[in-house]
Amino acid sequence: MKRIFITGALGQIGSELTVMLRKIYGTDNVMATDIRRNDSEAAQSGPFAIVDVTDGRKMVETAKQFKADTIIHMAALLSATAEANPVFAWNLNMGGLMNALETARELGCQFFTPSSIGAFGPSTPKDNTPQDTVQRPATMYGINKVAGELLADYYFHRFGVDTRGLRFPGLISYVAPPGGGTTDYAVEIYYEAIKNGKYTSYINKGTYMDMMYMPDALNAIVALMEADGAKLKHRNSFNVTAMSVDPEDIAAEIRKHIPGFELTYDVDPVRQSIAESWPNSLDASAAIEEWGFKAEYDLAKMTEDMLQKLREKLG
Repeated sequence: MKRIFITGALGQIGSELTVMLRKIYGTDNVMATDIRRNDSEAAQSGPFAIVDVTDGRKMVETAKQFKADTIIHMAALLSATAEANPVFAWNLNMGGLMNALETARELGCQFFTPSSIGAFGPSTPKDNTPQDTVQRPATMYGINKVAGELLADYYFHRFGVDTRGLRFPGLISYVAPPGGGTTDYAVEIYYEAIKNGKYTSYINKGTYMDMMYMPDALNAIVALMEADGAKLKHRNSFNVTAMSVDPEDIAAEIRKHIPGFELTYDVDPVRQSIAESWPNSLDASAAIEEWGFKAEYDLAKMTEDMLQKLREKLG
């Protein structure tokens, strides 16, 4: 990666990934794009362009003008938001992905797009979910992710595009606000712990889902993109994981720092049903073996860092 073009650069992952990549590869070598501009560091600290991913011609022209050698396609509608508007989700998620892949094919770029635990469904093994297993998701978001994995594989085998991807668990971060994902409770709970000393979870107790702290996710993207392609067997759908937790686990860890923290429940049937269709935990052995994946943060280490950084952020 030398000249990196990022779509959805102001989203949950993109806003932090853009800043990190500029520190590694140089500010002028990372072009952030999104459908609108804001005052974030990602938008203001280096090259930026307004790009609607459903406009394939504009994407190609902008990436070509930038002389991109890498496309990182992050623009997408997340799980709960996608379920509220499935037709729009299909058009944005799949249309945008096709345009990004065509841009990579036309310009000869390396390509990354994330998949998700949402690519699995109720019939998938719940615990230690294998790298290669049944994928029959019950949500539009999940259907988009499975289709995206297959489409990226197709572009590699059919056109030789160097496509790569990760199946992310729920991602927890203090930088970007929650963006409509099912696992967002695991971000909100930390904000509310500091602001109000209590939180009402829309996900029920005992609902285990895989989670990862954002620094581990960002490092995994860079490690995969820099890995020797000849050693990659799975390319576009590596399971990665750091911890499997339910709301009670997070609350218990928060109480070590905020003893009076209170957790109550008001379960959202839509997001709860999505969560129940996803795995409890993932098997990341393929990522470990093929390119050396390693997570640095467990629940305790993440919680300590989240609370410290949010106190600084929230004053």
